[in-house]
Amino acid sequence: MMGKLVRNAVLLAVIQPVPGTDAVPTGALNAIMAMNISAQPISAEFAKRNNIKPYFGNMGSVPVAVHAEVSFEIELAGAGAAGTAPKYGPLLRGCAFSETTSAGVSVTYAPVTEAQEAVTLYYNLDGILYRMTDAKGTVAFGLSAKGIPVMKYRFIGLYSTPTDTPTPVGVDYSGFKDPLAVNASNTPVATLHGVAGKVQSIDADMANQLVYRNLIGWEGILITGREPTGSYVMELESVATKDWYTTIKDGVLGTLSVTHGLTAGNIIQLAAPKVQVLDPSLSEADGISMLTCKLDLQPDVGNDEFILTVR
Repeated sequence: MMGKLVRNAVLLAVIQPVPGTDAVPTGALNAIMAMNISAQPISAEFAKRNNIKPYFGNMGSVPVAVHAEVSFEIELAGAGAAGTAPKYGPLLRGCAFSETTSAGVSVTYAPVTEAQEAVTLYYNLDGILYRMTDAKGTVAFGLSAKGIPVMKYRFIGLYSTPTDTPTPVGVDYSGFKDPLAVNASNTPVATLHGVAGKVQSIDADMANQLVYRNLIGWEGILITGREPTGSYVMELESVATKDWYTTIKDGVLGTLSVTHGLTAGNIIQLAAPKVQVLDPSLSEADGISMLTCKLDLQPDVGNDEFILTVR
């Protein structure tokens, strides 16, 4: 029998309205076009037995709780039509984002503290089905020059026994649009603290705190906090152009904004209202001096420290 093919895999995701109830995603409606999928089908916790006997040796452990984990990447692109939610929308909602649609204009994703949603995830690896219910996650966004913009997801969910299940047929990826390369044409301007620099890369990590809980009378996944961070790599400019050193020394807060894409239906905008720049370091790329800064993304009025707009 031939081994299981890594590339013969299907990932499905759908919002799960009822806790503890599999929302049963389908290939026709809920397929996720992902890459670099890494699954931990079972993550077990054990309570060690420490009985005393008149000889040495392991006394064994009792399994006390199990859950599942999966991580993957998705290309960051528009939905094809302004005001239409992208197919990766359920994943963002499962990472504690709200989804607000302005008909014919845009769809906005903003972080939430309450009213968190969960998703059901199916990962079929060449005929073996791994199911996760009640899953919640975290996501990081990355744009690098001469690359494809990506989102990196990590979900944890309730464990279900894997089964031998045929790979879904009729899988539909048509809702996923081709990404645009990150370059001067498609990403003409990025600003940090109001300064439009020559930028090599921008990263933002929501850093949701994921907790699996198994108590008397309840089992589930919680997002108990978030501490978003980022990084910004740009060409080193003169102090007269921007005195980043004083900005960092004085703890000055400013905005971050980058718009990727030019045509309605395939425009992505990332924005943060209060960004503190931290820990500068110097490096080199193509013989040019680069300045790398860490970012601390802070809320303004609350639940607004990072906003993704698809338009």
